[in-house]
Amino acid sequence: MPTTDVYMKKNWETTTERSMPPAARVPAEMTIGNIRIAPATVLAPMAGVTDTVFRRFIKNASLYTPESTGDVDIETTNETSGCGLIMTEFTSADGLSRMRETKRKRYLTYYEDEHPISAQLFGSNPETLAESARICEDAGFDLVDLNLGCPAKRVVACNGGSGLLRDLPRIQTIFEAIRKSVSIPFTVKFRMGWNDNNIVCVELAKMAEDCGLQAVALHARTREQGYAGEARWEWIAAVKDAVTIPVIGNGDIRTPEDAAAMVDATRCDAVMIGRAAPANPWIFRQIAQYTATRQYDKPSDMDRYRMIRDYFERLMHELAEHPDWQGPAETDEQKRQKRNHESAQRDAIGRMKQFASWFTHGVPGGSTLRREIFDAKRGAQVMDKVEAFFTQRANAPQDEPIEEHDEELEAAPASWG
Repeated sequence: MPTTDVYMKKNWETTTERSMPPAARVPAEMTIGNIRIAPATVLAPMAGVTDTVFRRFIKNASLYTPESTGDVDIETTNETSGCGLIMTEFTSADGLSRMRETKRKRYLTYYEDEHPISAQLFGSNPETLAESARICEDAGFDLVDLNLGCPAKRVVACNGGSGLLRDLPRIQTIFEAIRKSVSIPFTVKFRMGWNDNNIVCVELAKMAEDCGLQAVALHARTREQGYAGEARWEWIAAVKDAVTIPVIGNGDIRTPEDAAAMVDATRCDAVMIGRAAPANPWIFRQIAQYTATRQYDKPSDMDRYRMIRDYFERLMHELAEHPDWQGPAETDEQKRQKRNHESAQRDAIGRMKQFASWFTHGVPGGSTLRREIFDAKRGAQVMDKVEAFFTQRANAPQDEPIEEHDEELEAAPASWG
């Protein structure tokens, strides 16, 4: 099942300006096995974030119609969504294999408009991972991915995530077990290694290719680094040189320019966006625009308002699937219904508060709205606060966006490997 852990810094410690030749651009497409990914952009799996609501939200936010921008190279973009592949929150193979069928469906929920979609698993037992991969295939996922990047202590303590980077023979056994168990494309996401004295990414990528995996994704940091320092893109280039299967680059992509620069520097086949997506849900659309026109739109206050409302309304729609029992709950079924509603309500409010922090980044006075939202107890109260804030902003002189210090904004779960 998805897991969260202690928090690591979300903000980037470096602001290096990457060199970017004029011809640099993100590829229009790539193919993983028999699955076409177009454009070649991927939403990274993030625990507590990339549930079905957020994934569909990103798909909607990244909608891009070339005709709407005038003189655009349609062959370059060629898609209505700037996000080519979305991935689930990473899920425990042990938990998935033990769950009842009804609970599995909750963790593996997705909608038809999310295709192509990849299910990401973590664990250390080859047989259990193979069984869970079959479950994902039977559930209709287009791809299955193994997480070897999560640096969270809870996960590493169980020899999962990046903890396995210290045991390449076991990884090979896992690769072989999963590859034999499913027919859908099988991929892996990993870090460079445990620390600077244990860089294994090139060897691991070669092993993945030899075991029949169809793509690899490298977050160009070690487990020891967490999110500190600068992602070392030269290792993405080294992996690309070592294998013939597609290589997806991940790490320090904050802007469309960064995405294009990574492709130019590493020759990777696709880029994966993690931390930037919750703070800037438009980034995939911006990459598509930038690829086609060398320029892109930046969100206005009204864009942010519509985005927040859209996301919150999606959350409330999901909440409506767990109606409350009106009146005293007397039977076991009534009590269960009431518990489910209260749990869903808490989850929806928590996500509203979390995402309001990201979505209002750079908006003058955004910290005031965040404080008000954090005090709200019901979804309707949150919506009222958002409505009042942006109405006031619309009637006030427009200031330039500013960077505001916000501890919630600057933190990301360690499990965002």
